[in-house]
Amino acid sequence: MNIANNLKKTKSQLPKHVTLVAVSKTKPVETILEAYDAGQRIFGENKIQEMVDKFETLPKDIKWHMIGHLQRNKVKYMAHFVDLIHGVDSFKTLKEINKQALKHDRVINCLLQAKIAKEDTKFGMSFNEIKDLLSSDAVKDLTHINITGLMGMSTFTADIEQIKNEFSNLNAFFVQLKIEHPSLQTLSMGMSGDYPIAIANGSTMVRVGSAIFGSR
Repeated sequence: MNIANNLKKTKSQLPKHVTLVAVSKTKPVETILEAYDAGQRIFGENKIQEMVDKFETLPKDIKWHMIGHLQRNKVKYMAHFVDLIHGVDSFKTLKEINKQALKHDRVINCLLQAKIAKEDTKFGMSFNEIKDLLSSDAVKDLTHINITGLMGMSTFTADIEQIKNEFSNLNAFFVQLKIEHPSLQTLSMGMSGDYPIAIANGSTMVRVGSAIFGSR
C-alpha cells in the first residue's frame, strides 16, 4: 500500500479550510512514519496508552488528537502532550482535563461531542446541554482548557439522507452557537466512509483512517 499516494489523494479532495486528521489507531510506528514523511502532522488515536507509546517514539512536531471515548481517570497520561481532545461529553470530563492541564502549565484544546446519531452506543451531549454548558459560569473558571468547537458522529447506516440530515442539523446548531461564542471555530464531522457528505454540510475537520492506511 502506498500511503504517500493515499494521503495525497485524500488531501486533494479536501477544501483548503478543512483539516485532515489521519487516524493512525492500531497502526505501527513505521506506517505512521510513512505518512509523516509524506507531510502529515496531525494524527488521531482512540486509546490513550497506544497514543502515549507513539508520542514517545515519533517526532515531537506531531500533533496528537484523542478521538476515542475518553475515560476521566486516563486524562493524566496524555495531559503533557495531547493537542486536541475530540470527544468531551460532560462538564466532569472538562474539569478533569483542566486539572491535569494545570499540572503541566498547559491549555488543552477540546471539542464538545454532540449526540447526533440515532444509535444508543454513540456518546455525546444534546444541543441544549451544550448551550447550557458553554453559558455556565462554572466552565468560565476552567482556564486551562480551550473549547474550540464541536464534534459529531453520524449513525452507522447506508441511508445517505439520514447521514446528511444529521450533519446538516449539527452544522446549523454550530453556526447559531458561534453568534454567542465566536471563539468556536472547529466542526469535526466525517470519517473515511462519510467525510465528503460531512464537508458538504459544513465540516472543517475530518478523521480519515482506512482511506489512508488501509482497512484494519
